[in-house]
Amino acid sequence: MVLNDERNRRKPSGKNPTTGRPGSDPAHHAAPKPGFEVRSAATKILAAVIDKKTPLDGMLDAEHGNPAVRGLSEADRALVRAILHSALRHLPRIEAIIAGLLDTPLPDGARSLHHLLVVAAAQMLYLDVPDHSAVDLAVEQANHDPRNRRFAKLTNAILRRIGREKEALLASVADLPCFPDWFFARMVEVYGPEAARAIAEAQMQPAAIDVTVKQDTALWAERLNGKVLPTGSLRLERFRGTIPELPGFDEGAWWVQDAAAALPARLFGDIRGKRVADLCAAPGGKTAQLIAMGAEVTAVEQSRSRLTRLQSNLARLGFEATCVLSNLLDFKPDQPFDAVLLDAPCSSTGTTRRHPDVLWTKGPEDIAKLAELQEKLLRHALTLVRPGGLVVFSNCSLDPSEGEEMIERVLGGDAGLERVPVDPADWTGLEDAVTVRGEIRTTPAMLATEGGIDGFYACAIAKI
Repeated sequence: MVLNDERNRRKPSGKNPTTGRPGSDPAHHAAPKPGFEVRSAATKILAAVIDKKTPLDGMLDAEHGNPAVRGLSEADRALVRAILHSALRHLPRIEAIIAGLLDTPLPDGARSLHHLLVVAAAQMLYLDVPDHSAVDLAVEQANHDPRNRRFAKLTNAILRRIGREKEALLASVADLPCFPDWFFARMVEVYGPEAARAIAEAQMQPAAIDVTVKQDTALWAERLNGKVLPTGSLRLERFRGTIPELPGFDEGAWWVQDAAAALPARLFGDIRGKRVADLCAAPGGKTAQLIAMGAEVTAVEQSRSRLTRLQSNLARLGFEATCVLSNLLDFKPDQPFDAVLLDAPCSSTGTTRRHPDVLWTKGPEDIAKLAELQEKLLRHALTLVRPGGLVVFSNCSLDPSEGEEMIERVLGGDAGLERVPVDPADWTGLEDAVTVRGEIRTTPAMLATEGGIDGFYACAIAKI
């Protein structure tokens, strides 16, 4: 295993340059350089995502996350997040660049070295981090890890070459989709090659911050320096800082909600005065929408901590709902509802702009299991609504097996149900999101000139 243009250089001896004795280099025992702990944390967490399929957000939590981040400052945790998001968004391209600089692949036992190189390369290729800093800290990481110490000079050589040839290397992988092979193949199968590539390109752009406003969206667009989207959401432009510092947060004038996530509630039409259940309700964005639309809302959530968060969010907004802690399949109200919203658990493959770890922690088998669960939940949700009532099913998956295909099975087996199609004329600016069957299907490639949107699916079903 040698770097392609380094094969004639002297191999590392592993000896201290001063004493000449093996393994006694003082650098191995010196205090880490500033920034070392951040890079070390990023490397450990990347390994957990890729090798152990551990979701990213939980590991980055300041209080309960991975031990490597719990002691870091807020600024350092933000840098860890930025490094990991860049690494995961561009992982296939980064790995291809590293592989292209080696005559032979890294040995099977060098996974930690692989992750170290990916973390360093992500900083050099996609973040505003000085090359020399990324290289020096990566070499220091290698020297501090007994598994990687013998690869310290190789690490230095690979990364310095990336620094020298950055533009050419990026150009050489520009056509490589940044999706796992299995998922890109599925997107091609479903959407076609051109659309699949557009979706893959769109997911490499970080998601904007969207908010849903209680009332007077134009006024809040001015106050928040935002732009009103065709969805009705307000998109914050050039946002810097923290959400709670923004005007209107403390008084509950608006709440954060991706533009696509704000669409399903619109499928109900006029629900003023109607009894509506929001199932799988936390963190409460859709619950708040339904309340703002005039509904009497019952919010059902099986997680006590998530229900507490929902109640806190509603309190800030000055909204009230009947909150029920229950497993959805065990929830049996005294009387049926006029309408039900089921935003079901899913693979979340439509949210990779903000959750780039999703495609590396899930696989085809997860999508199949989730589709089975969604069908079970939907069939139960349909029992909770009165005859003549409406159920809206939604999720943030891009795979039709969790949407269109599952809905066809449910509708095909029950003559007492019918799809309620939406009219594209009622969805100005989002006509492309309305399918031929009258369902809603967004992808990250839509609203490209506005900064994109999450992938989402929604369908309205009437109980005859």
